Amino acid sequence: MQTSQNNGSLDGATRSYHQPLDELESYLLAPLDNLDHCISYEGGSHCTQFSVQTPEQYSAIESSTAGGSCPAYNSPSTVSFSPNGSPVCQQDRLSDMNHSSYINYYSDSSRSGSVENVNVQHKLRELENVMLGPESQILYAQNITVSGALNQNSLEAQLSKQTVEMIQRRNVREILAACAKAVLDNDLLTYEWLMSELRSMVSVSGEPLQRLAAYMLEGLVARLSSSGSSIYKALKCKEPTSDELLSYMHFLYEVCPYFKFGYLSANGAIADAMKDENRIHIIDFQISQGSQWITLIHALAARPGGPPQIRITGIDDSTSAYARGGGLEIVGQRLSIIAESCKVPFEFHAVPISACDVESEHLKVQPGEAVAVNFALMLHHMPDESVTTKNHRDRILRMVKNMSPKVVTLIEQESNTNTAPFFPRFMETLDYYLAIFESIDVALPRDQKERINVEQFCLARDIVNIIACEGPERVERHERLGKWRQRFSMAGFTPYPLSSFVNATIKTLLENYCKNYRLEERDGALYLGWKNKDLVASCAWK
Repeated sequence: MQTSQNNGSLDGATRSYHQPLDELESYLLAPLDNLDHCISYEGGSHCTQFSVQTPEQYSAIESSTAGGSCPAYNSPSTVSFSPNGSPVCQQDRLSDMNHSSYINYYSDSSRSGSVENVNVQHKLRELENVMLGPESQILYAQNITVSGALNQNSLEAQLSKQTVEMIQRRNVREILAACAKAVLDNDLLTYEWLMSELRSMVSVSGEPLQRLAAYMLEGLVARLSSSGSSIYKALKCKEPTSDELLSYMHFLYEVCPYFKFGYLSANGAIADAMKDENRIHIIDFQISQGSQWITLIHALAARPGGPPQIRITGIDDSTSAYARGGGLEIVGQRLSIIAESCKVPFEFHAVPISACDVESEHLKVQPGEAVAVNFALMLHHMPDESVTTKNHRDRILRMVKNMSPKVVTLIEQESNTNTAPFFPRFMETLDYYLAIFESIDVALPRDQKERINVEQFCLARDIVNIIACEGPERVERHERLGKWRQRFSMAGFTPYPLSSFVNATIKTLLENYCKNYRLEERDGALYLGWKNKDLVASCAWK
């Protein structure tokens, strides 16, 4: 056995290569203690986090911009649904934009659970006092101005009847969308009014829309606080430990099938393409924990005629060491132990650099190797032509094609947040993540601390990054599968047929989850969705 690593351990048991349908998952799917691609990202090292209340205070989220003393989340590692972590832009103190003199007042109604009619005159006076107070200097310092005299008459004149009626309806989605439109239009008056209302309506332990709106509102606050070239000032929070970070992803992995779907479909395509190969080289462009390959090693070890020689190249930015608890040598050591237990000839090649910096010479492809390349929930972090002339997204695909791989697997979120303008991107994020939050809602109690941690640490940072950031600082740049098809085709790839056996296995897997999940195969790809919303797409290329 050859490996550059020399210690580590992980439990696992060898399984037979020929298994009944309901057992295929056990060797193609990563184990439950694995959350590979959820622990790192490519494209930056600056992070942020959110100030979420203790369980006793979960009834209403307070802005983490309220001048609290929590330390900035400056760890180089992040987590996200992609499930990679996302740096949500450069770190600094977020200007005090929540104006607690009226936000705290309105939050009382949320805590009591009562829904009262809007007292327009009183709210106008409250808003006027705030905007004429000391905080107004902050707003002017940010080049945000309100024209005209700020008195009750002018406020009444500027706030439309439709806006007042909308507030009285207390429809969270409607008000949230209107708040985003006010941010787009730089309409500070309407924004302040709507934000004060939303803060009394959102809750991290409420209904799915209320929970999602809490984090989307933070994204709007962050976006509006931009100044000069810095689009975002980091929200303050308590930094989770690496063990906590991993445990949150484990929890999400258990309750939702998104990761299992992705790993199972990718491993199935690779196993099918490599069934007759004796020297296999798997290149994982974001290996993270490396656990996706444990069950594949078991499967290939039980192959009739004996196991092939396996070489795995793991690419990962050194920032992932935080979540992993060390460098890539940890991944190599644990995989080496698994391979040795299965009597599989194995070699691990570590490439501890950002995927953006990878060149073909880093991968050390050798003559006679059958190459498989894995892009699991990571290509959307690569900047494309809209961000930089280097266009790493397409450059990497062309480089991989030049290696003549047997198969390339792609797993991505079915969402369009790359080049979409701000407001359509905001609404896309609202629709997409609402389906995610709804799927979590049926699996976990709303007041469960673990659920709150999962949404806060695994999903919220991506949401804020999409809403608050622009340019290179916005790293969550998803594209729909149609666009990925164009990119792969332009790079010279052709579709690799899906395995009907693996597809049937995934359908069996979904029987263990809520009936609202659906699996659909169309145009050579698999889509996992919630109700009528596609969430994750998986396909293979050659």
